[in-house]
Amino acid sequence: MTKIDIISGFLGAGKTTLIKKLIKEALGGEKVVLIENEFGEIGIDGGFLKEAGIEITEMNSGCICCTLVGDFGAALRDVITKYSPDRIIIEPSGVGKLSDVIKAVADVKKDFEDVELNSFITVADAGKTTMYMKNFGEFFNDQIENANTIVLSRTAKTPESKLEKAVAAIKEHNDKAVIITTDWDSLTGKQILDTMEKAAGEVKDLLFTKEELESCEHHHHDHEHEDDHECCHGHHHEQTHEDGHECGCGHHHDHEHDDDHECCHGHHHEQTHEDDHECCHGHHHEHEHEDGHECCHGHHHEQTHEDDHECGCGHHHHHHHADEVFDSWGITTPKRFTKEALEKILDKLAWGNGLGIILRAKGIVQSEGEGWLEFDLTPGEFEVRNGAPDVTGKLCVIGSRLKKDDIKALFEV
Repeated sequence: MTKIDIISGFLGAGKTTLIKKLIKEALGGEKVVLIENEFGEIGIDGGFLKEAGIEITEMNSGCICCTLVGDFGAALRDVITKYSPDRIIIEPSGVGKLSDVIKAVADVKKDFEDVELNSFITVADAGKTTMYMKNFGEFFNDQIENANTIVLSRTAKTPESKLEKAVAAIKEHNDKAVIITTDWDSLTGKQILDTMEKAAGEVKDLLFTKEELESCEHHHHDHEHEDDHECCHGHHHEQTHEDGHECGCGHHHDHEHDDDHECCHGHHHEQTHEDDHECCHGHHHEHEHEDGHECCHGHHHEQTHEDDHECGCGHHHHHHHADEVFDSWGITTPKRFTKEALEKILDKLAWGNGLGIILRAKGIVQSEGEGWLEFDLTPGEFEVRNGAPDVTGKLCVIGSRLKKDDIKALFEV
């Protein structure tokens, strides 16, 4: 019997870190295959995980749930046939919709009697949960709504009030899933795996009926309808709208503000219309405007609308593919970096600095001294650490409306 676990999570949530922990501390006796899909031009995490001795199939040209469903199905069938593993871990792109990944796996599962669709996991950064819900809700919320276990990362450094707010927001979208809030360093991989396995049996039946799971095997989204439709993950997509709000994916739509508005730069906006607007680069803004305002996506928000739809920036509107909302820049390079120089570059990326909406950056490069350097970046924070040699240096930045030439110039590559 081959168990299939899907470990999803938004950009930079900590999926790879969780997988490493599970492999090291809980799955040592199993034959495990990881299938990874990265949104971006350069595969990075594959190199990070090869040290753990895992077979990796990387697919870099798009999103597993969007443009690569066909390729993904072939890769999954190939893995099952060639390796007959005890467990397959699927790590979708951070901008992938978990519902679409579940459908793709279910479509493959029907061809094999000894394959079990086991657990649907979502890793979420506790400190950024509400921010991403509001700014990229179409993608982030789908991952939350379709998980049977939600593993919160970085809880040790998240204030208790913010952690409680994140849990409450998650429960509004999924009150059936088991939520792990304890800091990972305080838990063993075995504890996390046991929780995932238990939830897989108990929660899956609550999230999906048998008929819904079966319908996933042949269900396809048609993105241009004139009425509502309900997909197998149990929520509605509004297909038409008459408003005109333009978001980062190039569509135009209006919306009205509530009182607590976060956007993807992590900084805070004080506005005359009483909203509390946080975006993803950690700065504080004071705005005075009476009608529309422009948030971190670079688009203009009108204050009224009549529809109820959600886009990648957290507002309701048309159903999107990831590549309509998100963008990536990647390059291979032999360039050597000092740790200090790399940290200066990442400090500029972490706070935006006119380079676009930076949601994630990662890479591995050769050091000017001995060895190699790996880095990870999410809005407002980054880490540089020593790494293992790779065949060449790799840099990848993911976000929206990226200023690719400026990013390339920043790295001087």
